[in-house]
Amino acid sequence: MSIDTASVAAGVREGMRSTDLRLSKYNPLSRILTFDDFNDGVHGWVELGGNYDGRGSLESLDRHFRDFRPPQLSNANFFDVGTHGGMTGTYSMKLATRRRPGHTSTAIRRLTMSGRGLLQIEAYVAWKVEANLGGGEEANSYGDITWDANSHPSEAQFGAFTVATDLCSEGVRYHNVMRFQNTDWDGHIVQKWMYPVVAEPTPHERFEGKHDYDTYTDFTAPDPDDWRYLSDVRQEACYNEVPTKINWHYVRFVVDTRTRSNVELQFNSDVYDLRDVPVPPYAEKYESLENLLNFYFSVRTLGPHRNFLFLDSVVISADW
Repeated sequence: MSIDTASVAAGVREGMRSTDLRLSKYNPLSRILTFDDFNDGVHGWVELGGNYDGRGSLESLDRHFRDFRPPQLSNANFFDVGTHGGMTGTYSMKLATRRRPGHTSTAIRRLTMSGRGLLQIEAYVAWKVEANLGGGEEANSYGDITWDANSHPSEAQFGAFTVATDLCSEGVRYHNVMRFQNTDWDGHIVQKWMYPVVAEPTPHERFEGKHDYDTYTDFTAPDPDDWRYLSDVRQEACYNEVPTKINWHYVRFVVDTRTRSNVELQFNSDVYDLRDVPVPPYAEKYESLENLLNFYFSVRTLGPHRNFLFLDSVVISADW
């Protein structure tokens, strides 16, 4: 009797995953590239930094790169409930913006590809606005939301968070990007996933004078007309009434590096087919980036409010 070694190996992997209390909440592909549990460090997630010249000065940095904020470990300590901790354990990785409209905080993980095929990133995330009891004109109402003992105006003060890749093979560079747009600039609730239809502007293009953006420009796709909604249906999430109640949301994003395409997005129990969502490549080929395999998360505020994105842990897996 022949033995199906592939099935045996898959069974062993599934058994190991299902008995690991931290990993069992994920659904990785066959090869786990990274399992980043932020209880024991940031695991290589760093601030997204811009390119600069070799003359000993950072003045060559593009303006919008100069005020990105680095990721930090957080135990989610709040004034009213004390230490929340992570979904599992004490710490999560936190991205925090400044109180400036358009400000972005980004964390990136830099790897390289050892094969081609399906590639997946999974995470449990939560997002909040900085909690305060300072009062003022926004204390009871902001945008679409007025305090009614069930809804809190801070829900309308959170802008957006993004999960994305930065990949390159055979000189072709491209980004797979999905953004959860919570509100618009006026605090009106949107809560829809969206994607860009242009390639992200690069420092090289700006060096050539093709673009000129200010400090708080959207670095992924600066022109709002270059974004499309994945669906016209609102994707309601669990904000849970006040800015110090954290509920963790599951996000899973799948791409295919063989076809340089999007495949699937899962947000909690909702699954979206992304195979018709375009992934615009750069027109020019790139050197020194072969097998580039980067992932990033970002959070962006659209008003004078600090926006936070918490990540309990992140799993990156592949089928090669």
